[in-house]
Amino acid sequence: MQTLIVIVHVLASLGVIGLVLLQQGKGADAGAAFGSGASATVFGARGSGSFLTRATAILATVFFLTSLSLAYFSGRSAAPASVTEIVAPAAPTAEAPAPAQDKPDLPAPKQ
Repeated sequence: MQTLIVIVHVLASLGVIGLVLLQQGKGADAGAAFGSGASATVFGARGSGSFLTRATAILATVFFLTSLSLAYFSGRSAAPASVTEIVAPAAPTAEAPAPAQDKPDLPAPKQ
């Protein structure tokens, strides 16, 4: 289930990116008013703006919902809560313990 949501999430994000890049800025409307050929588009003079805006809003909603569901699933996973839970404690070895030192190591005197 989580893999399916990740796939939908990635596709929605790519779709939002593509739709945002396809849309014209607000300054492009002034050029359309002076006959720049915007009325000869596939969607008409205003049709592409509303279609792209609506498609972007739908994909943004899908992206938002998949983000929330992935956050929900990540909170419910059985993964360890911290790195210290991942690392297993070292097994005790059969070696003799190192002798305790009463004095700190001092440099050897020069001769």
